[in-house]
Amino acid sequence: MSVMKPIRIAALVAAAAAVVAFAGVGRPDSAGGAATPVGGITVTGEGSVKSVPDQATFTIGLQTQGSSAKEALSANAEQMRRVIAAVRAAGVAKGDVQTQDVSVSADYTDGNEIDGYTASNSISATIRDLGSAGKVLDAASNAGANEVYGPMLSRSGQEQLQAKALRDAVVDAQRKAQALAAAAGVRLGRVTSIREGFFGGPEPYYATDMRLAKADTPIEPGKQDVQASVTVTFAIS
Repeated sequence: MSVMKPIRIAALVAAAAAVVAFAGVGRPDSAGGAATPVGGITVTGEGSVKSVPDQATFTIGLQTQGSSAKEALSANAEQMRRVIAAVRAAGVAKGDVQTQDVSVSADYTDGNEIDGYTASNSISATIRDLGSAGKVLDAASNAGANEVYGPMLSRSGQEQLQAKALRDAVVDAQRKAQALAAAAGVRLGRVTSIREGFFGGPEPYYATDMRLAKADTPIEPGKQDVQASVTVTFAIS
């Protein structure tokens, strides 16, 4: 038994040395200088491009009454066909006219009895030439439309404008990151991640209800902002 004790003690010392050596693997050498910085600088950049709207979308509708739902719908369909034909004749392309809503509902007397039916139908019409908006609305009104809502103004070529806004947002992010790096005394490195944010498109402007619009209705396009946002992370050293 006395012979085995030194052997056991030697084995335990060797095992402890192995654990210490393993624990040191992967650790930076404190005597060899500072460790490489981890993480980075994350900033949000914003870009904005102003544009002048060059097209407008209107909602054009009409209501008709009848003693039955079928009668109200039939009269409504006949009048809406005339409205659509008038809108297209005024210069709106077929692909720019789209049905929005068709409905029929019962009308009730004060005694809660059915007193006929009302049918409603509406279309959206996108006018690519703002100068012809008054003419289109006048044509729709003369054809029987009794509800006109709009305009929702927008700019064609939104993809190009959005791309420009994104490029400006990245430049803005780089400028902010450079300022932070200089203040912190570190050097800005490569981009390690980039994520597009969302500002939404240009806010549409809806005018008030313009029933029986006249041909001389003025449409002022004004200006809109196309906005973009990006979140960028830069490495530092």
